[in-house]
Amino acid sequence: MKKTLFATLLISTSLMAQDSFRVQVTGKGQPIILIPGLSSSGETWDTTVARYQDRFECHVLTLAGFAGAPRAASPEGGMLAKVRDEIAEYIHSRKLSKPVVIGHSLGGFIAMDLAARYPDLPGKLVIVDTYPFTMGLNPNVTPAQAKTIAVQIRKGIAGMSQEAYEAYAMAGTSTNNMVTSEANRKRLIEWARTSDRLSVADALAEMLGADLREEIATIRVPAMVLAAWRGNESVGASYQVVDKNMHDQYSTLAGVEIHVSDTARHFIMWDDPQWMFGHLDRFLGAK
Repeated sequence: MKKTLFATLLISTSLMAQDSFRVQVTGKGQPIILIPGLSSSGETWDTTVARYQDRFECHVLTLAGFAGAPRAASPEGGMLAKVRDEIAEYIHSRKLSKPVVIGHSLGGFIAMDLAARYPDLPGKLVIVDTYPFTMGLNPNVTPAQAKTIAVQIRKGIAGMSQEAYEAYAMAGTSTNNMVTSEANRKRLIEWARTSDRLSVADALAEMLGADLREEIATIRVPAMVLAAWRGNESVGASYQVVDKNMHDQYSTLAGVEIHVSDTARHFIMWDDPQWMFGHLDRFLGAK
């Protein structure tokens, strides 16, 4: 009897084990899986959880290697593919029925990849401010060229000393334009500083080297994309430009809703929560 119980527990534990992310579960109701972006903590979603935890069971991820979480070895198939597949395993092992999958930035890329690879798993899909082919925002960059550029980006980040990497993070060069408030800028800097640079290099290169425009045509669930343009004026962003880019890149995703905020920066949930929650309430049927 003891042997049987031990074997059952061992099997159960192995089914539940994922080392590419950690999860915090809060609330009750229909499950929502919330995936943060590059170098970001699951705390990205704190205000979202606070709004929905009385109606939804919120499963908030923090990816290994980000915001102080220990790094996990990247397999040959890539870090993001491992995260995607382990989220699918997590849904199966927890017996989550048609969870809503919401991802921000890199997390949105993972979310759409999950919904394309496992079209029967999610119930709805929400993508916050990311593209199926990020490098394709430059019309002169082909998918093949994007892969080559991504390899160079990985080498550049991985080749930095830890001191140089932390100095770059502390300068806020890549994060200061993503939020409006100084407190949130400092939060992003700290998350970046405490992220493992090899994990950041792997994840960023894998996303920038990928093109999911054809794959998202297989997604069969209701999908909504929320986008922002503020903070990127220096590179030619405007409401009209971002709206056109989003519609062009998501043209293969049948029935997708696309909404562009005219006030928020990249972290829409922090900069314009009422706008985001208004769209989420309606999309989730949570009014």
